[in-house]
Amino acid sequence: MAFRLAHISDLHLPPPPGAGGRDQPLKRRLSRFAWRRKGRTHDPAVLAQLVADVKAHAPDHLAITGDLTNFSTNEEFEAARRWLDGLGPSADVTVSPGNHDALVGRADAARFDPWRPWLGDEAATAFPYVRRRGPVAVINLCSALPTAPHLAQGELGPEQLDRLARLLPELKGEGLFRLLLIHHPPVNGVVSRRKSLRDGETLRAVLREAGAELVLHGHAHTAAVGSAPGPRGPIPVLGVPSASSVEGHHEAARWHGFDIETRDGGWDVRVTARGLSGGTIGELGRYRLRVG
Repeated sequence: MAFRLAHISDLHLPPPPGAGGRDQPLKRRLSRFAWRRKGRTHDPAVLAQLVADVKAHAPDHLAITGDLTNFSTNEEFEAARRWLDGLGPSADVTVSPGNHDALVGRADAARFDPWRPWLGDEAATAFPYVRRRGPVAVINLCSALPTAPHLAQGELGPEQLDRLARLLPELKGEGLFRLLLIHHPPVNGVVSRRKSLRDGETLRAVLREAGAELVLHGHAHTAAVGSAPGPRGPIPVLGVPSASSVEGHHEAARWHGFDIETRDGGWDVRVTARGLSGGTIGELGRYRLRVG
């Protein structure tokens, strides 16, 4: 039986009253100003409609690749925690933080403590976290860190990359499907340089050596299909639009479903795209990935 995984990203939940107020760091104030302009392009009703569609398809696990918040305030973190609580058991949902979730403040992983049940299973407080779910190892990376105004770049850092380089061969030895979650696209050409992953080249070098079966990301607010070189051929790299995006602005809200199972010594992955079109959520297309 196939393992069913759903992927959504860039929720941009509506800020609670007072979040991102006037007496805030410059970057947070700039983000608040931008929200006045683009906030109308994110609709919580659209997000609720999309999540209801995800739940109707009963995935075994839900991956969320960041930007639950807009200004990374304490009020937003608590509001996002309550929203996550409403999804169901935290063991069935993994959150990889985004740049808006680390807009200003501390750069360490402890800043995400309010979301600890959704990050991973280990007691450790360092990324990457690993969750073994059926035949799948969900490897949760964190590319979110504070940056200067007008930048939305990400970075994994040497410690996270070193641990990842050790984990990937171990998980392969266990016969698991290695699924990486990251907010920033790990390949070139998806976003501009000011929004890019600073150490993307190093991450790709790790993947080229150790391999993985699939990488999922957000950040670009677009449906992105790409690949990274692996030891046995290209590794699929897929992104989704914002889960709260209204029609008529960039790409409307969408989620991707993955049915993952072993076949003929490799992995068979069936991908289904579902999203907002004409005011309702429906199927947009499907295709197959042959991995390994």
